[in-house]
Amino acid sequence: MNEKFTFKITIIGDGAVGKTSLIRKFTQGGFQDEYIQTIGAQFSKYTEEIEGDNCKLFFWDIAGQDTFHFLRPAFYKSSLAAIIVFSLEENDFGRESFKHVPNWQNEIKKFCGDIPILLFGNKVDLIDEKTFNEEKILKFVNKKDFFGYYKTSAKTGQGVYEAFQAIIQKLYSKYKEISVS
Repeated sequence: MNEKFTFKITIIGDGAVGKTSLIRKFTQGGFQDEYIQTIGAQFSKYTEEIEGDNCKLFFWDIAGQDTFHFLRPAFYKSSLAAIIVFSLEENDFGRESFKHVPNWQNEIKKFCGDIPILLFGNKVDLIDEKTFNEEKILKFVNKKDFFGYYKTSAKTGQGVYEAFQAIIQKLYSKYKEISVS
């Protein structure tokens, strides 16, 4: 089995939007109700086999609180993709977390260059999807050239597997092409 595919994926967004919970849900299948603030950064390792190739993924969960802003440039280093998470909650917290997405995107581009960036609207379990208007979000995603947008719930698992698979497949395809040529 080939082991040449190792990918660092940075996950960023405001504090308490569910970054750590999303990673835990994807890599371990679990969910924890109480909020535990990430201090600085933590990483999770995940391995997946694609077309006979062993892909190692390192998810870097970077604290979103401003008190850790000075650490972030070092944590972004060598990232091949990024995921920005905001909360879909229809309250001040949710609206603020979405309003900060361009800042996160600019920061990633500044320190990582032109890497694929996915946008996760998390906590979809806390909204009424029938009445939720995501037109503003979709326009923003198209305008800002995100690789994709997914509605996720770390609690129920909705959209989590598909969202993470999108970025894994994108990286695998890109680096498989490079290794073949």
